[in-house]
Amino acid sequence: MCGNASLDRYLKEQAGQDLRRACAIPFVLAPRRGDPSILGYYTLSSYGVDIGELPVEVAKRLPRYPLIPATLLGRLAVDRRHQGQGIGEFLLMDALHRALVQSAVVAAAVVVVDAIDAGAAEFYRHFGFVAFPSIAGRLFLPMKAAAGLFP
Repeated sequence: MCGNASLDRYLKEQAGQDLRRACAIPFVLAPRRGDPSILGYYTLSSYGVDIGELPVEVAKRLPRYPLIPATLLGRLAVDRRHQGQGIGEFLLMDALHRALVQSAVVAAAVVVVDAIDAGAAEFYRHFGFVAFPSIAGRLFLPMKAAAGLFP
């Protein structure tokens, strides 16, 4: 378990329901096939961002649609026994790559995350995520920036 009660509870109690209801897709990292332990997980789902919530310099480069298509990285957690080993970065890169590939099929201009705390926000900022001006803890990464992570 990652040590955050809401993230731990989500994986145990809600992830399967979200998958069955097509609300979010959980991706789980296990040490090897057949091993029941979990190193970490993340979820992805479709999302829409109100164009007025984005920074002006980003919004002016986008169409004037009321909602801009996005991919939501809803949760990302690493088992506390494996934190500090690069697993969070691995999971983030896997999520961004999946979002990027999918954006060629179902458009998404940005990837959005809601950082659970200041440490998580700093983690995302390290990879180029930018804070929403008016929503505390919410950050985004333009899909073009995500593409730049995968030369």
